Amino acid sequence: MAWTEERVDQLKQLWGEGLSASQIANKMGGVTRNAVIGKVHRLGLAGRATPAAPKPKTVQRYDEPELKTPITGLENLYPGIDRPTVSSIDGNQCKWPIGDPTSEEFHFCGQPSNHGKPYCAYHSQVAFQPNTGRREPKRITPTALPKIKVAG
Repeated sequence: MAWTEERVDQLKQLWGEGLSASQIANKMGGVTRNAVIGKVHRLGLAGRATPAAPKPKTVQRYDEPELKTPITGLENLYPGIDRPTVSSIDGNQCKWPIGDPTSEEFHFCGQPSNHGKPYCAYHSQVAFQPNTGRREPKRITPTALPKIKVAG
């Protein structure tokens, strides 16, 4: 199908009326939707207004909790215990990090840890919380493939 001047004029008219490329192709006959889109592009006809975007979902916002003042004076909580660092922590000490790892004051808890655990009793309770309401994923057993009969 060739694009004659009459067909180009018809295309421009239908495009101006707001018909879709599929509707124009159906009305004109003998032309595909993609051909209409290509010709519209080559003619430089004005693009369409984008369809109305769906309304954004409203996000429920919660008030941020007030930040509590940091607890100070913990240095003397366990007298006689040095602050263990990465290079000085022992295998049976609590490895709960305290402070900013990039600062000089960074250290670990250092309390005696439970056997086989990396943390002391308190930090173990914080780190290892019980499984509440989590379900095991359903296990899907694969079905056997049909046997292929070999012609012989």
